[in-house]
Amino acid sequence: MDTRYRIATIAGDGIGTEVVPAALDVLERAGSHFGIRLEWTELEWSCEYYARTGRMMPEDGLDILREHDQIFLGAVGYPGVPDHVSLWGLLIPIRRAFRQYVNLRPVTLLPGIDSPLREVPEGGLDFVVVRENNEGEYSEVGGRLYRGTPDEVAIQEAVFTRRGVERVMRYAFDLARSRKGRLASATKSNGIIHSMPFWDQIFRELGAEHPGVETSEYHIDALAALFVLDPTRFDVVVASNLFGDILTDIGAAIIGSIGFAPSANLNPEREFPSMFEPVHGSAPDIAGTGRANPIGQVWAGAMMLEHLGHADAAAAVMGAVSHVLAETGVRTPDLGGTASTQEVTAELLTALEREVAAR
Repeated sequence: MDTRYRIATIAGDGIGTEVVPAALDVLERAGSHFGIRLEWTELEWSCEYYARTGRMMPEDGLDILREHDQIFLGAVGYPGVPDHVSLWGLLIPIRRAFRQYVNLRPVTLLPGIDSPLREVPEGGLDFVVVRENNEGEYSEVGGRLYRGTPDEVAIQEAVFTRRGVERVMRYAFDLARSRKGRLASATKSNGIIHSMPFWDQIFRELGAEHPGVETSEYHIDALAALFVLDPTRFDVVVASNLFGDILTDIGAAIIGSIGFAPSANLNPEREFPSMFEPVHGSAPDIAGTGRANPIGQVWAGAMMLEHLGHADAAAAVMGAVSHVLAETGVRTPDLGGTASTQEVTAELLTALEREVAAR
């Protein structure tokens, strides 16, 4: 019998409404070959929904999501709705209510793709950034005083807890141990006097508990430079919410296009749904043109299949992605091609059949 999963699907805004259906086609096909039955609940939550209702999701939105095994998100954001409204009205409440404290973002150079970095050979990048996803710099603590006067003040507090830092670092140490055994930490303890020394202290304490993992620490400015100058040195990088957010966009750029970088918002204990999404935004400049790259959404779907325990299905999907990029020449404009979203999706489906037949 097929294994059944209920997946809440939020296409969102802009190109999210184009790449999510494409990814669903690929995941459905993979599921049919590997005994996986995916039941999709399509939710219309978006900036358009906000414009109609004044909310990014209904009051019982989290309760609706709680009834599902996983969440599959497209992109959120559109002109006319401030970014902080869409982020704090939908994504951050989901991440925090469901304790998705790990944001996992692979930085992998796929076959057939050239990095914009000169010294990186094909396939020469393969590391992972583990971003703390529930606290840190993205905090609601703070406020503004004396608005509209010359004395106006804005205060934004970062919140780092031992529980929050330890759990994301333990995940990163375990991940590094399962890979090449190297873990780098992003810090800025020479300038941020309280939270970053605290971060460093916990990193060193946990490093002593994991003697088999080689550790290193980098100030965030130097680390950002090394992502460009020498990215092959990295295996796993652990970073705070803000630092991880910045580093992973650099990571997406050096693997060829932000259009196909994926991410997973994980509740590692599996007590709540996790959420899978591409790194790219809603891209209103190309929305509706049929030129959006669906690979980031498909790759996020492969991460979801792996999280559900179906590594074979995930590998088949990624094998199809690699074949299309390396062998067919069918690419969307962000990768220098002329293909449409639908054309790339059709090639992925054909390649997936090939992958399955070869197994």
